[in-house]
Amino acid sequence: MKDRVSITMLEDGIADVRMIRTDKMNALDAAMWAALVEAIETLKATPGLRVVVLSGEGRAFCAGLDLSSLQAERDPGASSAGGTLADRTNGISNNAQYAAWGWRELPVPVIAAVHGVAFGAGSQIMAAADIRYVHPDTRIAIMEMKWGLVPDVAGMALWRTQVADDVLREMIYTNRQFNGHEAKAMGFATHVSDDPLTAALELARIIANKNPHAVRGAKRLCNMLADATDAEILQAESDEQVKVIRTPNQIEAVMSEMEKRKPVFAE
Repeated sequence: MKDRVSITMLEDGIADVRMIRTDKMNALDAAMWAALVEAIETLKATPGLRVVVLSGEGRAFCAGLDLSSLQAERDPGASSAGGTLADRTNGISNNAQYAAWGWRELPVPVIAAVHGVAFGAGSQIMAAADIRYVHPDTRIAIMEMKWGLVPDVAGMALWRTQVADDVLREMIYTNRQFNGHEAKAMGFATHVSDDPLTAALELARIIANKNPHAVRGAKRLCNMLADATDAEILQAESDEQVKVIRTPNQIEAVMSEMEKRKPVFAE
């Protein structure tokens, strides 16, 4: 992972995660797919984790599939253990899908800071974040159709709660590039910022100082919205509230607000 993805733990349980294949604009080769999966698994096992900020070093967030991988491998992004794209090697996903979907499976919020380009798989990794800050000049495209492919890095499961159906179809069918302002208008981005990484880290610090158990419960609820029934969501709301109400962390949230001080939460 060390030459593809870096993880730096900041104060308050914030993980600053960066794609660092700068010479290739963080394009995805076999090593990058593996590094993203490894990073996700590392973060899942990190004690005290509260928020993740995901970005790309250098000129881009992620330029998508490294085309040399497309030429060299029948199934780019498939598991190095020998699986194919059809195999479910990581829970409900294959290896390539997990490089995006895994961020959604992390128990804590993920904030993406996007600049330069987010093409193809890069646009789908971006979509996996809970919240997405995008520079206005970022070029984004669901690029797969350009190469005679379909989007298959979990984007379809992620975009359905973010982008209107007809808009999504047009962007897929045409692989048209769009900028940060257009991305926000269409739902691909949450905020437009001239400094996405700084904005993302500022938001991460706010979230990191909320009851971590309530934040994780809220993410579990949000993750249900795409396909759970009303009854399932209503029950889950109650179940999650029972887990946190009147606990020491919930009481600390109240007391710190009343006393106007930084909260001290138990993990």
